[in-house]
Amino acid sequence: MSQPNEHDEHNGQQIQGPGAGGDDPELDPYEINFLPEFRSGRGPRAPFVNSSGVVIGDHAYESPESPLSSWTEETDPAVMAGSEWVHPFKDIGFQTSENREYFEQGIEPEAGIFAHPDKDAAYEAMDDAELDDDPQ
Repeated sequence: MSQPNEHDEHNGQQIQGPGAGGDDPELDPYEINFLPEFRSGRGPRAPFVNSSGVVIGDHAYESPESPLSSWTEETDPAVMAGSEWVHPFKDIGFQTSENREYFEQGIEPEAGIFAHPDKDAAYEAMDDAELDDDPQ
């Protein structure tokens, strides 16, 4: 397996330079320079094999062991849910500007950007349970 370099591609987009892997030679192009408080307890930096036998973190996105290789209409997407499908350091999602600002600079995301302006979409299960116990 070849080592990724600063000019790797992901979905046709070139990932390169300080924005991808920074100036730190220890980081690969899909890693960001996490602040110290986000490095501790994250999990392995090296690629690992998940319970489906798929290597996560090696940048080889096609694997015969992956459910994606045998996906049908009957496949439950939940088979690829959970932390065993995401590398704790090398996930491409860390490259978004919001994630980089948070994990590299400690800038909190803007609050309320996903809130609907006039609808309460909060999960109400707790409210229902409290109502059931309320002696009226």
